[in-house]
Amino acid sequence: MGTLTIGLFSALVGSMNYDFALKLAEAAVDKGHKVNLWFSSNAAGSPLKGQKHLKDYSHGETPLRKLIEKGVEVCTCEACSLARGVNKTNAIEGVQWSAMHWYLAKIHGSDRVLHIGGE
Repeated sequence: MGTLTIGLFSALVGSMNYDFALKLAEAAVDKGHKVNLWFSSNAAGSPLKGQKHLKDYSHGETPLRKLIEKGVEVCTCEACSLARGVNKTNAIEGVQWSAMHWYLAKIHGSDRVLHIGGE
């Protein structure tokens, strides 16, 4: 099986990109692929734990925990997260913290890369 790296730059709320990326990651890992998920820009606010789950609104906590349990490597841009009030003490356990070099290294070792958002 191959390795898929998804770079997500879109916000948790306001577009379907976030939900699409997480569903794609889950489908790929369920088929046996290795999946890396990188959050940067507005997506870096999504690893916050204790999010209120409102009807018809996306939230990152439950699906991210599920993906991490399935072996998906999830990493957030530390600077982008800190700028949005998310830090290691209020973030979901299992999310890695790094700079862009993590994403670039994962891209280099991947069979396919999907870069979502960043508009």
